[in-house]
Amino acid sequence: MLDVSPATKIDTVLSKLGTALEAGDIDAAIHLFQADCHWRDLVTFTWNLKTLEGREEIRDMLQSQLAAIKPSGFVQDGKEPASEGGGVTEGWFEFETATARGYGHIRLKDGLIWTLLTTMSELKGHEEPKGMRRPMGAEHGHDRNRRTWKEKREAEASELGYSEQPYVVIIGGGQGGIALGARLRQLGVPTIIIEKNERPGDSWRKRYKSLCLHDPVWYDHLPYIPFPENWPVFTPKDKVGDWLEMYTRVMELNYWGSTTCKSAQYDEAKGEWTVVVNRAGEDVVLRPKQLVLATGMSGKPNVPKIQGQDIFKGEQQHSSQHPGPDAYADKKVVVIGSNNSAHDICAALWEAGADVTMLQRSSTHIVKSDSLMEIGLGDLYSERAVASGMTTRKADLIFASLPYRIMHEFQIPIYDRIREKDADFYAALEKAGFMLDFGDDESGLFMKYLRRGSGYYIDVGACDLVIDGSIKLKSGVDVSHLTENAVVLKDGTELPADLVVYATGYGSMNGWAADLISREVADKVGKCWGLGSNTTKDPGPWEGEQRNMWKPTQQQALWFHGGNLHQSRHYSQYLSLQLKARHVGLETPVYGLQQPHHLA
Repeated sequence: MLDVSPATKIDTVLSKLGTALEAGDIDAAIHLFQADCHWRDLVTFTWNLKTLEGREEIRDMLQSQLAAIKPSGFVQDGKEPASEGGGVTEGWFEFETATARGYGHIRLKDGLIWTLLTTMSELKGHEEPKGMRRPMGAEHGHDRNRRTWKEKREAEASELGYSEQPYVVIIGGGQGGIALGARLRQLGVPTIIIEKNERPGDSWRKRYKSLCLHDPVWYDHLPYIPFPENWPVFTPKDKVGDWLEMYTRVMELNYWGSTTCKSAQYDEAKGEWTVVVNRAGEDVVLRPKQLVLATGMSGKPNVPKIQGQDIFKGEQQHSSQHPGPDAYADKKVVVIGSNNSAHDICAALWEAGADVTMLQRSSTHIVKSDSLMEIGLGDLYSERAVASGMTTRKADLIFASLPYRIMHEFQIPIYDRIREKDADFYAALEKAGFMLDFGDDESGLFMKYLRRGSGYYIDVGACDLVIDGSIKLKSGVDVSHLTENAVVLKDGTELPADLVVYATGYGSMNGWAADLISREVADKVGKCWGLGSNTTKDPGPWEGEQRNMWKPTQQQALWFHGGNLHQSRHYSQYLSLQLKARHVGLETPVYGLQQPHHLA
């Protein structure tokens, strides 16, 4: 009897694909793909983060890259069984290139490749020192000049940046910079992390006191050291801060706290940056070959310019500077905005006894935390998923295997289920006057996040206060001006205020490049974040990947790294491998370098 099991189908296609690619037979490879196919490559074939859509885009990439990449050894991963359902067969595979080992995921429709994910796992000859390669630690034998681990670390800390130059400087010591620093440390790339705050984790500690992670713990692990099994599902901000500080020390990162970056200039002739930093009052000049801006995907705080801000006698704060509610009991507060920070701040102010009004200027997507965990994340990131054998790495790769072009098609049914489950909740919110949306195409939170990084709130309780009127709501109208003691809206409404909080989001990360390097470099690189989906706040043309994130940019040796804890963990692997390849002098022919279409 003919074996047509899912594993056999995957084996057959992988064998044909590997044979065609090894032989350089691009036509044979192309005919293994459906007409509406998608190949997402994370570094292995393109030295880029690039999604190829359709046979002609795949053909163009292979014509450019195949001879240099030299792929081989496409074999199904026997430890991960293939599966089938809904007319789709999917499985996992391993492969190699001339310089790297890779891992991938494949989906077949009607025996042809529908989606293909190829990712770089490690560089040959530059593997991380783990497992059988882990360091000994103790140095057995006799040596009168022996130095202890502590002495070596102290020497490294005193020399790097002074008598020895780092290969990479990371500006920003939040979770993104720390995760990337840990990856680079394991790869032996000399790196310094620059952070304006005194201690690792201060970027969390200094936020408003009620802040907790809205993403669950299974989604938030850092590389190498997962959170322990008794870690809370939603981590309070100060606990995150303590974990990051511990992690930085245990992972032996060269972390310069109380240090500000004053300027950075790239010398193309020398192929290096001149980065001037002030470290505890002393100017230090660093000369790295690579510069990473890990200042957070949210970029610079966006504070709107409103007539009357100069005469308002109360306090004005951007949400990133809001200290918490303690000083505002019995005060009148207007919070401009209606996304995550706005809801959190409003709820904490209400708890402290403030008279608080939320000003909602445009519609917001709301999803209840328990519904998001159960329906949106449960199959990949939950205790249920862990019990079924799901690992963090596998969950990350499953999520990465869905090309952004079609991801919304998978998300829409999820949010349809959530909308049905929580119909009474949504009806009550709208009755209270709250303007709801589920994204331009009804695809919900994740697509909003990927497209624009804003426009949503994961409800952990504040919505009940909006529904019952405890948090006053004014929606559908913008600010006209401020007086000495009030916010005046365009419909004439006056909202008395002792404090105005601007929960108005952030600008693009390339704003930091403008400040630290030059406006010319910021414009040369263009806008960071977004997919080019031509939806609200994500203008086209279509990019297919996050603009400028974790990949080469139009400015040589300048990189951007950021996002939530999940993205900091996942994409730090691919950015660190790109940097390591350059550190050891490998050829890295970049395919499909992104063109700038928007400046901010």
